[in-house]
Amino acid sequence: MSEPNAVDPVDPAVPVDPVIQAERISIRLGEYNAIEALDFDARPGEFVAVLGPNGAGKTTLFKAILGVVALTDGTMSVLGRDPGASDPRAIGYVPQVKGLDRGFPALAIELVVSGIRGSWPGRITSEEAEAARAALERVGAGHLARRSIGELSGGELQRVYLARSFVRRPSLVLLDEPATGIDVAGQADVFELLDEYQRETGATVLMITHDLGTARHHADRVLVLNHHRIAFGPPAEALAEGPMREAFGHLGHAHAMVMAGAVGN
Repeated sequence: MSEPNAVDPVDPAVPVDPVIQAERISIRLGEYNAIEALDFDARPGEFVAVLGPNGAGKTTLFKAILGVVALTDGTMSVLGRDPGASDPRAIGYVPQVKGLDRGFPALAIELVVSGIRGSWPGRITSEEAEAARAALERVGAGHLARRSIGELSGGELQRVYLARSFVRRPSLVLLDEPATGIDVAGQADVFELLDEYQRETGATVLMITHDLGTARHHADRVLVLNHHRIAFGPPAEALAEGPMREAFGHLGHAHAMVMAGAVGN
């Protein structure tokens, strides 16, 4: 029997329109070829992990999905529309926490409300405050609403960002290294929250990660990227020795770096 409010899983035998469809996309940033002739897709309700070494183009790919970076070649649709043209309420984005300026004078509730408005709030309405508090409660962070973001630990800040991402109940969630800077217990909490959100909403999740264990245990498919697609498929195939050697070089060194989170974007 399904859980209350849970969304039934997608039957892989039934054709469905992909949430993301990228065909031979290339992205050139000045003289730099960030991504070359990349094909991949993401289906409704699917969890896709994205792995690759430093400078592989992972974050650039997310920026292209969000419509922040333009394609140089190829085509891509996001929720059936051109990147950047989809309803912003349908996409949740969790950036790297390590890139946040902790000195910015803001409260956790303001950060969550910025996810409702799509811009930084001046005065928060009662409706926005109610929605933001509900989202914070959902991720176990209701007590942090009036805390300054500079006072939050890495795990607490990640919960607030998750609340910001979930507040409009998006059907597509993008996460850029959500476990960086968080202890093991905090990481488990993050992935439990993601799993619960997917069960309830049927959302599609794309996550950049450096942790092979996370990719193996949580992803339906894994995209291994180093400017071009090296592998894309079930974890057992994409994370096999051949693709890992091609992506990272020496296998033992690559595994140590990935498991330690030492590889950047």
